[in-house]
Amino acid sequence: MNASPKKPDRNRDALVFVPLGGVGEIGMNLYLYGYGRRDSYQWLVIDMGVTFGSEYEPGIDVIMPDIRFLEEERHNIAGLLLTHAHEDHFGAIPDLWPLLGRPPIYATPFTAEMLKSKLAEMWADDDDLPLEVVPLGANRDIGPFDVELIAMSHSIPEPSAVAITTPLGRVLHTGDWKLDENPLTSPPTDEDRLRAIGRDGLDALVCDSTNAIREGVSPSEAEVGANLEKLIAEAPQCVAVTTFASNVARLGSVARAARAAGRELVVAGRAMYRVIEAAQATGYLDPELDFREETAFESLPRNKVVALCTGSQGEARAALARIASGEHPNLSLKPGDWVIFSSRTIPGNEKAVGRVQNALADNKVEILTDQDALVHVSGHPRRGELKQLYDWLKPDVAVPMHGEGRHLEAHAEFAEALGVKQVIRARNGTMVRLLPQPAAIIADVPVGRLYRDGMILTAADHGQVRDRRKLSFAGIVTVSLVLTTKGELVCDPEVSLLGIPEEDNRGIPLWEIAREAAIGTVTSIPRPRRKDPALVAEAVRRGVRAAIGQSWGKKPVCTVLTTVL
Repeated sequence: MNASPKKPDRNRDALVFVPLGGVGEIGMNLYLYGYGRRDSYQWLVIDMGVTFGSEYEPGIDVIMPDIRFLEEERHNIAGLLLTHAHEDHFGAIPDLWPLLGRPPIYATPFTAEMLKSKLAEMWADDDDLPLEVVPLGANRDIGPFDVELIAMSHSIPEPSAVAITTPLGRVLHTGDWKLDENPLTSPPTDEDRLRAIGRDGLDALVCDSTNAIREGVSPSEAEVGANLEKLIAEAPQCVAVTTFASNVARLGSVARAARAAGRELVVAGRAMYRVIEAAQATGYLDPELDFREETAFESLPRNKVVALCTGSQGEARAALARIASGEHPNLSLKPGDWVIFSSRTIPGNEKAVGRVQNALADNKVEILTDQDALVHVSGHPRRGELKQLYDWLKPDVAVPMHGEGRHLEAHAEFAEALGVKQVIRARNGTMVRLLPQPAAIIADVPVGRLYRDGMILTAADHGQVRDRRKLSFAGIVTVSLVLTTKGELVCDPEVSLLGIPEEDNRGIPLWEIAREAAIGTVTSIPRPRRKDPALVAEAVRRGVRAAIGQSWGKKPVCTVLTTVL
């Protein structure tokens, strides 16, 4: 085994694993490996990703791991290593990385190109970005960690597993992966290197669990490419294909299918342009493939065009949703046109995708999904692929990661059935000692979620999102009071309702019910106590909420503004 020459103190040194995100959920991946003494670990950070807001988080587009623990340890961070360029693995860097003192970043060429593009969109040019480009298969010393990047297959170029060697032993962090002998972009999974690591002896495997509940083996990306070519050749009119913008292999397959069918390919969606540019710059897209601007669409015969669109997850501002609603400035679909969803619906996006598909169906557009043909494959391993990896590596310890609870538990049980000596069931915030063995959960660290709310980064337990949920459910009533210094009403209260019915079932306006409740509440307060405007405001707030609740059946948010003359 390759190891640093430093002799470890096995009584005091340890190698630990701490997930701050990604273990107990899909997305928001942020993993820590610490080496050293318990009170002074040096940290290798692997990935720094986001997840996306749902209807439960109104107004929130991006959600990130809470890094308060890592902020306290920022002076001990050796570096940030990226396994690949999916948003759930690197999307939080613009927000979180500066908070950690700008530690050095290590990434493969394509991932580095994508990162530079992302940062250029969000920041001014940063000529001092401490970014080191590391080729696949290369080694780097990052603090006390000897790190080797091993080629894997996934739905993006250059996905890497990370072999982490310390004086105590070696751990393999798989990143996102599958087995695919023909992934159509970067090299397939490096079976020879993984087998060699297994022969040398692997102490622990920290492994992707996303498809651990599925039997068999994932189909190849090449099979999807062949099916797309067949479908596009058969389409009678315009074809639109939507997929994950980062899936370079799929973008290339659609482009080749369009060329084979004698069709022009137009691209709709800024995110796809960014990926295409990065893929061309790093040699992962054939320079002879022609990607045309969306403004060319209207000038092309409808049976001679393919539109490659963002919006496979129903995103309201993406190209496909705007096309479906008839609001896109350059693209439109007509009855008989086809839309191929070359993607899967991420859990939580079902309603959004359904809205887009229903809008397309209302316009008599034909919809094809992976339920109709092999137009999408997962980038994650099923149980057959997991078994193959475990057979190659033969780890002493397994730690399932990257999955919801049911995926993690299925993976843990599967690893136990394969005979792994120790299986650790970690979750976000657990500190797992991997070495020296036996492995064990030895501590907990604080974790949570951060919201990017507009341009502001805020903790998820702050109240604004909770207030928005209340507003969406029951509206808001605002009452304005003008009082004398003795607490008498100068005039009738003014009432404003938002998101509340105009009148109750008896036909009585709810604003009138609110006004009378406010007046009645003020007059019911003993005169000496009315001199306290804060007391009056709180009493009116409670009284108005109760009165509207009695008439409507819901209690709205209520705000009372007081002016004393």
